[in-house]
Amino acid sequence: MMIMRRQQLKELIAGGESQTVEFKRKFTSEEKIAKEMIAFANTNGGYLLIGIDDDKKIVGVKSEKEEIDGLENVCQYYIEPLIEPSIEIMSIEYKDVIVVHVMESNNKPHRLVVGSDGAVLKPNERPVYIRQGSATLQASKEVVKVLEARNANARPVTLSIGKHEKRLFEYLETSERATAKEFADMANISERRAVRLLVRLVQVGAIRIHTHEKADFYTLA
Repeated sequence: MMIMRRQQLKELIAGGESQTVEFKRKFTSEEKIAKEMIAFANTNGGYLLIGIDDDKKIVGVKSEKEEIDGLENVCQYYIEPLIEPSIEIMSIEYKDVIVVHVMESNNKPHRLVVGSDGAVLKPNERPVYIRQGSATLQASKEVVKVLEARNANARPVTLSIGKHEKRLFEYLETSERATAKEFADMANISERRAVRLLVRLVQVGAIRIHTHEKADFYTLA
């Protein structure tokens, strides 16, 4: 179990929201809290601080029990596979702040099970979220495939560098980035096959995937 010191908490707050830190003034809704926890588990892990405003102001929480009950409800019913964060109540400036520490998961991808209307989503409609900078974003199909490939239970990847991969590397050396569609066009293969090859290259660390509002793109690692 994580034990955070008060100085560590002060440093997290002073640093502001980031790839690994998210502030919430209060427990908003189960769905929104679940998205943040999912994103941390699917990315690099992080801290959800409840009782901190976006401007770093410490406002505290009114009822620690209600907040923690809500968090436990989120973990039990809103996320799959299960996430078990470390939850602490810390006093700072005479106010109580809830610190939720979510570790990066080895069981990716985690998905949202319950929608905004409280209804359970169909298995093929359960979204995946990731952390990008200080934002939580819904993952694209390509990113989901990369997360699946990084699951601890995924089969070890075997990859031989053929003409398609060589063409991609040559293109990235000059153009610096490429989308799955661009790779498919230059290699004259289907976009589905292009994504499979790209995911394998990401898995072995040869290239990196970057999420974007319009389309994901890949660069050399």
